Amino acid sequence: MAEDIIYFKRKIYDKMLQWKKERNGDTAFLIQGARRIGKSTIAEEFARNEYQSYILIDFSIAPAEVHDLFKDISDLNYIFLRLQLIYRVQLIERQSVIIFDEVQKEPLARQAIKHLVKDHRYDYIETGSLISVRKTTSHILIPSEETKVDMFPMDYEEFKWALGDTATIPLLRNAFDKRISLGDSIHRRMMRDFRLYMLVGGMPQAVSAYIKTNNLSAIDLVKRDIISLYEEDFMKIDNSGKAAAMFDAIPAQLIKNLSRFHSGEKTDKTAEIVKAMEESMTTNIAYHANDPNAGLALTKDNEKYKMYTADTGLFITLAFKDKDFTENIIYEKLLNDKLSTNLGYVYENVIAQMLRSTGKQLFYHTIPFAEGKKYYEIDFLIPEQHKVSPIEVKSSGYKAHASLDAFCEKYSERIFHKYLIYTKDLKRENGIDYIPVYMTLFL
Repeated sequence: MAEDIIYFKRKIYDKMLQWKKERNGDTAFLIQGARRIGKSTIAEEFARNEYQSYILIDFSIAPAEVHDLFKDISDLNYIFLRLQLIYRVQLIERQSVIIFDEVQKEPLARQAIKHLVKDHRYDYIETGSLISVRKTTSHILIPSEETKVDMFPMDYEEFKWALGDTATIPLLRNAFDKRISLGDSIHRRMMRDFRLYMLVGGMPQAVSAYIKTNNLSAIDLVKRDIISLYEEDFMKIDNSGKAAAMFDAIPAQLIKNLSRFHSGEKTDKTAEIVKAMEESMTTNIAYHANDPNAGLALTKDNEKYKMYTADTGLFITLAFKDKDFTENIIYEKLLNDKLSTNLGYVYENVIAQMLRSTGKQLFYHTIPFAEGKKYYEIDFLIPEQHKVSPIEVKSSGYKAHASLDAFCEKYSERIFHKYLIYTKDLKRENGIDYIPVYMTLFL
């Protein structure tokens, strides 16, 4: 119900403002992202705040007469008249916006964007999940008149905003830039706050449930509903159930610390499923960079990859999916860092999420031991200037970092920064930047 909606401040809003000012109706604004991350909510909030009037067409529930309007767009005057009568909204030239929500449900509406933008009477915002984009766009002309922006679950700063805290992240940013240690007591508090973000996650419904109930079991039920929705969507990718099974297996694969989802089958079908899961933005995929350098994508190995959930709150619920619900005691132990389970895989997932939300593509690299059966693994690689910066993730002991050492020895001339992301305070030692996990968003 509308009265139950909590409107959260999201960073994409500033990008929408920039689009409105700079493009002035020359393109439509397309928000791409997984389901339930807040695309529709931010689109409507922007329309309400920045225009005199708006029409929101949710193509997942729109009546047939609305869908039928886009079968013939030769008379735009008629289409605009019908839309205003159906939605009982008066459109004002250059002062109104029309939102095509769940636009993948009506491909002809997306195809019409080219002509609607050229008409220039109104602005257009599209939202869509790419879970079935190939099927829905295979027979239409994709418009070039779109400003496409990826939207992710709420990042750590947006989560802090939702809790009414606008001061912490700028202060942490200042400490990071100046490489100032926080001290034990402040760092412990920052870690507890960050673990709360990991547990709740960045799905707006889960964050809303936390604010309303302060009950972690209630939040878990919300997340389970979202996981069920994603699993249903995965059946659209692959009706054999393999995509859903791969999603469910993400925590187990990371815990095993294998070469992860190495595509041993070498089948086009598997590669196609992985690509579709990546495009759905429900997962983050890190690909192996065979020859790591500034152009990481140039040596990307599509058959070696690690799969993460796009939201770490969902990851934790997946990890305990064998229970009917995740009991508060489990959450409480996780929150207080008391659970005996090695939490390294959780931190690896959240770091993947944080790097991806800043627009970085994910890559990793392995170096075989001399005997060839085991290997050193650099968890993530990021390009910086004309070189690369390796990232090793540690959830506990950090004094030994064999993988980072091996990588830096082999590729010494290519290294820009050496990062070790861990659960201790910020410091720099022996040429390595030790970064507390909550500062990952500054990389």
